[in-house]
This record gives sequence, C-alpha cells and structure tokens, in this order.
Amino acid sequence: MTNWLKKASAMLLAFTLLLGLMTVPVHADTPLFTIESENAQLSSDLQVVTEIYGQPKPGFSGSGFVWMQNSGTMTFTVTVPETGMYAISTRYMQELSPDGRLQYLTVNGVTKGSYMLPYTTTWSNFDFGFHKLNQGTNTIQLKAGWGFAYFDTFTVDYADLDPLDVQPVLTDPEATPETQLLMNYLTEVYGNHIISGQQEIYGSGNDGNYELEFDWIYNLTGKYPAIRGFDFMNYNPLYGWEDGTTDRAIDWVNNRGGIATASWHINVPRNFTTYQLGEFVDWKDATYKPTETNFNTANAVIPGTKEYQYVMMTIEDLAEQLQILQDNHVPVVFRPYHEAEGNGGLNGEGAWFWWASAGAEVYKQLWDLLYTELTETYGLHNLIWTYNSYVYPTSPAWYPGDDQVDIVGYDKYNTIYNRHDGLSGVPNEDAITSIFYQLVDLTGGTKMVAMTENDTVPSLQNLIEEKAGWLYFCPWYGEHLMSSAFNDPATLTTLYQSDYVITLDELPNLKVDAPTPSAAISPVNAALDKAANLEQDISVSLTLNGHQLASITNGNYTLQSGQDYTASSAAVVLSNSYLSKLPLGQHTITFHFSGGKNAVLTVNVVDSGVPIPAGGLAIQAFNGSTSASTNGISPKFKIVNTGNTAIQLSDVKLRYYYTIDGEKAQGFWCDWASIGSANVTSNFVKLANPVTGADYYLEIGFTSSTGTLNPGQSAEIQARFSKADWSNYNQANDYSYKASSSQFADHEQVTGYIGGQLVWGIEP
Repeated sequence: MTNWLKKASAMLLAFTLLLGLMTVPVHADTPLFTIESENAQLSSDLQVVTEIYGQPKPGFSGSGFVWMQNSGTMTFTVTVPETGMYAISTRYMQELSPDGRLQYLTVNGVTKGSYMLPYTTTWSNFDFGFHKLNQGTNTIQLKAGWGFAYFDTFTVDYADLDPLDVQPVLTDPEATPETQLLMNYLTEVYGNHIISGQQEIYGSGNDGNYELEFDWIYNLTGKYPAIRGFDFMNYNPLYGWEDGTTDRAIDWVNNRGGIATASWHINVPRNFTTYQLGEFVDWKDATYKPTETNFNTANAVIPGTKEYQYVMMTIEDLAEQLQILQDNHVPVVFRPYHEAEGNGGLNGEGAWFWWASAGAEVYKQLWDLLYTELTETYGLHNLIWTYNSYVYPTSPAWYPGDDQVDIVGYDKYNTIYNRHDGLSGVPNEDAITSIFYQLVDLTGGTKMVAMTENDTVPSLQNLIEEKAGWLYFCPWYGEHLMSSAFNDPATLTTLYQSDYVITLDELPNLKVDAPTPSAAISPVNAALDKAANLEQDISVSLTLNGHQLASITNGNYTLQSGQDYTASSAAVVLSNSYLSKLPLGQHTITFHFSGGKNAVLTVNVVDSGVPIPAGGLAIQAFNGSTSASTNGISPKFKIVNTGNTAIQLSDVKLRYYYTIDGEKAQGFWCDWASIGSANVTSNFVKLANPVTGADYYLEIGFTSSTGTLNPGQSAEIQARFSKADWSNYNQANDYSYKASSSQFADHEQVTGYIGGQLVWGIEP
C-alpha cells in the first residue's frame, strides 16, 4: 500500500473509532466536574476537618477538607458525555515529607498508577495526568499509599492534548542527508501512525539465529517490523569481538529498506582498581551493573582519570562501528546510556547501570562527553539521538537538554513489573497514555516520544481511542515478544495488519541518491538606516530545497520567532524593532536550516540622522567563573579602539546584563585593570521592564583622570560582583553570560556606549 493511501486509510480508521468519542468541544473556563472531598464516599478511617492538631489550614473550599493518614480511600463518580481522555486533578496540601507521599489512583476498578504528592504547606494543585473515561458514569478512587495528606477538591476536565506537531530539526546541524531524510519521515508519521519495531537478540543468542523473532512475526502476521533494534555492546575494549551487528544493520537498512535503532550496553571491569587500560578482561569479569563493580562513575567525566581514559576507549570502539555505518549511508536512531534513572532519585540511588550511579549531573556530563566526541572529534553525523526518560518527580533533572536530544524514549515493562490492573500471566495492553503525555510535556512538545523498549505491545483500540501517539514500539527479544503471557498473537496480528501500524513493506524509500541542494536566501546584503522615518523591516526570500528553517542567529544571540522576525515557507521578515537595536556597522545574520549549509545575510547599519562619535569601539569578554550557580559573577572585559581617532574613556560605558535571582543589595570589586582599578566606576541598574535574560545590568564607567584610548589600543578590566548575603546567582539564564569561552573574544551581549550612544553590542 502506498504511503499516501495508508495515511488516508489510517485517518478514516481513526475517524471511525473516534467519531463522537475523541472530539473535544469548546468549553467554558469552568471545569467539567469538581467535587468537594467531604462529599466523596469516604472510608471509615478518614476524617473531615478544618484544622490539624489544633492548627487551622485556611483557604479550603466547602465545609472542610479530608485528612488522609496512612490508610483510607476516597471514591466518587463522574458522568462524562463521551468516551475519551480526561484530566484528573486534586487540590491538596502535604506538609509531612519533603520526599513526597505515595497515593494510588483507580479508574473504573483499574489502578492507573502510583503518584507522589510533592511537599507543600499551602493549598496546591496536583495533576494525575490524562485517563480514558467511558461515556456515562465512571468511578474514580484515591487510595492511601504512604498517605498523610489533606484533600480539598477533585476535578475532572477535558484533556488538553498536545497536537504532536514536531519540526524535523535535528540537534546536529551537519546531519547526513540520509539522517535528515529519516528525521523528516519520522516527524511526518508522528501522531498519525505508530511504526512497528523489534529488538534482535545479541551475543549469538538463539543459537546464532538473529532472525528468529523477525521470522516469528512474519509467520504470525504476514509482515515484518519496520524498525530493527541492535546493540553495540560487544564492540568494547575488554573482550570485544565481531558479532556482525554492524553488517546486519547495513543489510537491514540498505538491502531490506528498514530503519535501524541501536542501544549500547557498554560494560566496565568488575574490579576496575586492578584493571590496566587495554588489558583483556573475560566477559564474565565485566558488568554494566553498578552493584557489581568498583568503577567510579563520578571520575568518568574528569580528564586525566583512569575512568575517563577508559570511557574514551569505549567511545573510540563505538565510533569505529558508527563510522562504518556512516560510510555506508546508514542513519541510526541511537539510544546510548539508556534507562539511566532506573528506580528514581537524583543521586543515582535507583540506577540499574554504572553510567547513572553518580547521579543526574554527572550523567548529563557523560552524555555531553559522548555527544561531543562522536559529533565533533569523530565527525559522526548519522545519529538521531534518543534519550530514555522516566516520569518520576526527579526525571526532568536527568534530561540532557533539547540541544543534544532528538527523541525522548520510554521503556515499557508493565506486564509483570509495575502492573496496575492487579492481573498476572496475561498481556497488559494498556497504551500508558498518561505516561506518554507526561513525556511530551518534558520538552514542551518539541520532541517526539517513542516506546523504545517494551514487553506487551498496546492494543490498536487503546492506542487510537486514547490518542497515544507513540512514534514506534520495539519489544525486547525472546519471551517478551513470543510468550502469550506478554503478547496475545491475535492482538499482534490485528496491529500488524492495521492501517495505523507501519510495517517494513510500507516504508518509503529513505535512501538519498544525490545530495539535497542547500537552502538559499535573497538578498545576501542589506542596509538599514536608523534615522527617523527611514527605519524599516528587511524581507528575505527563502528557497528551502526541501529543508526547514531551524534558527536565525546574530553572533551568540538567537533571534526569537514572532518577536525579532516572522517566517513563512517563502520568506523571513526581520523586524525593525530588532534591527533598530543593532549598533552601527556591519552585522552577519546567519540562517540555519535542517540540513545543508547555512546562509548569511550581511546587514550594514547606519544612522544618517546622528553624527557618529569619534572613534570606533569593540568589546571582548568572557566569564571567569562558568558555574551555572555561583555566589559571585566575575566578568572580564577588554575595550578595543577599532577607529582612527582617540577615545576619551570617561565618555565610555559598558553594560553587563543579568538576572539578580533574589532582590538583594549588591557589591562590586575591580580586581585589576590595565588603566588602574581606582579609575573604574560601577553602578547597578534595575530594568524598569525586565526582559528575557535580564532584570539588572552592571554599568561600568571610567573617571575623568583615566585619559584616552588611542587607535588600536585596548584596556582590560577584571571585575567581580555579588549579593550582600552571598546568595547564589543562576548565570545560565543571564543575557551576557558566556560559558563557552575562557579567553577574550568579541561579545555582542555586552553593550558599549560613547557619549551615551550605543556603538557596540545588542541590548536585550
């Protein structure tokens, strides 16, 4: 079946199943249903109160609130007009445990999950996520786990589902044409279909029959999965051996027309203390479990340590295989350092693998090291980076960041583990829709979400009725696929033969025969006169050649869509409100696309209405302290006279923009200046209208005795400032903060003025 016909059929199927079920009408601001907790059906061990141990808890609605201690249930019924997804929430207070208190939610007799209510000493809202309710009456129950919380109201409302519209922009701007083409396809089908997948066995399991699971699926359904899961674990510096994984990946993509995904169960020596780098270690003496090794993961991100050197060896072995794939034009949906958080926690206490045992911050550094080494050192651009997440309260802290993640994955094992319906020995075909949308929210809907591993595949009916838009599923090998305790053969057959599920034979041609031409812009040069009545927008035509506009930058600043410019498929209009802030002179504005080369627009800014001050000025800067959180900000400045005449330094001002992160008095120190520290003045200025990245600026000036700065000369200032109580600033969101440099370089987020006129930089 052709792709367009399949899509049309899938849409028809979806409408058939969802007509009158999923349609969400326009509603008023009032929720569909709210009930006072005291009006719910309460078990005998619950109380309706207005105070706790003699302490009133004002702010509740109704006649009181329900005090749930370490047991009890609250049950209520809600009638909904149509079958579909609904949001369930509560207004509560939980002031016993900073670590949260566990509760269980049941819908129509099926437990939907355990939920940790965060600590709060004020009445707050907690969202239980989206759940399917049936047309008519539904029963909802909250049961105490660790209990000890107060409940004011419960609310049920129509689910505000994300549209699942993700742009095909990869984090790697140098992605190979095949990788970009695959990303284009994935974003096209996301939310409209689910792609079938299957993990192959590794290490010569199945007596060396790597096709066992795939043939089993074909014999059952008449179809092959579109995605094949691989693992690069046996390419390692300990006992590494050639198990044919790379060759099979090439065959799957280039000869069979499939999509490749890969994980990396990379091992470490059990006794890392006695291990010598490069030494052979039998596979029995290697492990990926943190409980079975003395490998110190915290050292793995510190250059010079033995752990760091070992990790670099593992990356080298991995890169060798990925290079072979890139040379053969094979893109990979790459899922390294997976399932990091394990059983939850910030400090690695729930980790199943060594790469997470040192906690979230070290894990993100390890991810950054791998990403940087593979893309920059080894020049590998055939990877679609996939991060495994969870939905614990601590999970967002593990996320490596939008700039290094293309897909968010979740590994579903709830047929035996974490099962919520009380059953055993039968498949759990739940679409886990609430988890799906929590993962969508992790990135604000900017990344696709996939079921990167699973036991039971959700049923077709659950997937469509609940609008669970998983990008793909990928059962683990062996019994996780082929045992009827995990997957009902009839369910699998229905899935594989449906129009909603994409199989191998239904994939389009994802090979690139010739490089796609780069996108282009016109014109490539423009002028802007800042004089009154002469300012205007600048319109730039786009020729995309199949690419997408990813971003527009001016130096270190990324222009904001809808604020600094507007864009369509044919043109970009740079707003005069942004352009008018640019200092006089030439500016290089770079257009970044989803593939191919960047395009550059050179804008020459003049002001025919104002005399240009004598002398030209450039400001170079970097930050002495690059910690995101710090009790002292220490910018270093260099003022350079780029003109042909001398500049009176007493006419010069510099501005460094930042957020104060807690209103306090502030102090300034000039640790050293080439023109004398005593000649440096300072002033803290609070912005009347805070902007993104700044609610204050530090203005640095110079006394009249400082003298002049001749053409070609420079003056250096080493500054430092802090709050009076030495509380921390968060530099990461500061407009002028520059973490990427440790030496002087032009920095347009620090502005310079001569005689009060902006001559350098871009004001926020």
